[in-house]
Amino acid sequence: MRIGFSVPQFGPFADPGLTAGMCTALEALGCHSLWVADRLLAPLSSPDGYPGGKEMPARYATHLDPLLTLGVAAMATERVRLGSSTLNALWQPPLVLARALTTLDLISRGRLDVGIGLGWMREEYEAAGVPWQGRGARLEETLDVLDAVWRSDTVVHTGPLWTIPESTVLPKPLQVPRPPILLGGFTPPALERVGRRADGWLAASMPLPFFGGLWAVAVEAAERAGRDPAGLRRVFRVNPEVTAAEAAPAESHHRGTVRQICDHLRTMCEAETDEVLVDLQLTTDSPEEFLDLAAAFTAELAGGSPAA
Repeated sequence: MRIGFSVPQFGPFADPGLTAGMCTALEALGCHSLWVADRLLAPLSSPDGYPGGKEMPARYATHLDPLLTLGVAAMATERVRLGSSTLNALWQPPLVLARALTTLDLISRGRLDVGIGLGWMREEYEAAGVPWQGRGARLEETLDVLDAVWRSDTVVHTGPLWTIPESTVLPKPLQVPRPPILLGGFTPPALERVGRRADGWLAASMPLPFFGGLWAVAVEAAERAGRDPAGLRRVFRVNPEVTAAEAAPAESHHRGTVRQICDHLRTMCEAETDEVLVDLQLTTDSPEEFLDLAAAFTAELAGGSPAA
């Protein structure tokens, strides 16, 4: 199992100097990866689509740009993988996105994981001037353009949304043939796309029956596409609500003691390439407590099998 943490970038952690120092400290704990998230705005009237039917956390109104923040994390660390979970990739032309991601792969010396998704907030799409309808097709063509830019010496693309004439686009990423692409989503079409096109799934800690049904979609899609499902990575995000006393077992996928939450995460991680992403930005306002909790999760997750 691999262990990752969120890059501090929201609310009280939205300070580049603080972000850099905390990324250095998180790497020193021995984790394997650090991940940024992506928010563009926070409507004053609560949006309808926030996952879980809850109100969007107020601290998401204060945020650092995900790609620039990854640059900060890259300069503050030496070893950990650096990813996005998730980058809302449709708010900019894919050729521009490819240039930024290539630069990040070079800055990080080949440590970039490209995690992208469709997002869930209509208001952000409207503000970015991007249609809400047709997001799936737009993502498919975005992936086509990224492949064209990263895999080909001569870059050319003709599609419904974008046209790139025969061109030279250099430099290429340090990782060959390209940085790994992981896709988010929790619907059958999203999981079908993971199996057919991606290197892995940006998942979440969830009840096991729900997880099993979704993952089966990706496995079947990979097999239909002639791909080995065992080669797909899975990254299980958790925004933990840490309690002093044990919570109800049905809540342990996101709420409970550190050990309870880690036990559930260990049951989800069946392969050596599986990874957990612990996002502590909603758990605490304190950098010191953030790092203390990160140390506790690292120690517990590295400790072995679930408790009896």
